[in-house]
Amino acid sequence: MGAPCGIVLAAGAGTRYGGPKALAADADGTPWLDRAVALLAASGCDPVLVTVGAAAAEVARRIPAPGRAVLVPDWNDGLSASVRSALDAAAATGAELAVIVPVDTPTLPAAAVARVLGAAAEAAASALVQATVAGAPSHPVLIGRDHWAEVAATVAGDRGAGPYLAAHGATFVACDDLWDGRDIDERPAP
Repeated sequence: MGAPCGIVLAAGAGTRYGGPKALAADADGTPWLDRAVALLAASGCDPVLVTVGAAAAEVARRIPAPGRAVLVPDWNDGLSASVRSALDAAAATGAELAVIVPVDTPTLPAAAVARVLGAAAEAAASALVQATVAGAPSHPVLIGRDHWAEVAATVAGDRGAGPYLAAHGATFVACDDLWDGRDIDERPAP
């Protein structure tokens, strides 16, 4: 089995955040986009695809190596558009697995990616794995190639792959001991 494809979902406008989260940075100035691409690359993902939509040109310019931009022309349709575009782009690679993380999870640790990848080792292209924190679905999510077309066909609006994963017997991997599972939807108060 070859390297998994890493996917960073980063096409949204970040309405509640006040701007595209793909352009956000930690208090120390580290861009969230850099963190996400580095996390997936360090976890063995090749290629690392980054969905771009809102502020596409600016976000694409900021994608660090080895990340590659995937344009999401219908990004205004919600999360589902990013998932569809990313899985379509992943299908053009030789990868059997796609590891998906949203850009707004800058504290997601490499150990969570490793744990999810470890749970998929035997299943490869048929794998469906999702991290959980406190029993709730979290990130990363791993989807085997056998499911890409069907996931892309079933996502809608701001609903991602969660319902598909639940309906198709995904393996849920507890990551409570690794991180709090939070994504960042709003800017911290000054």
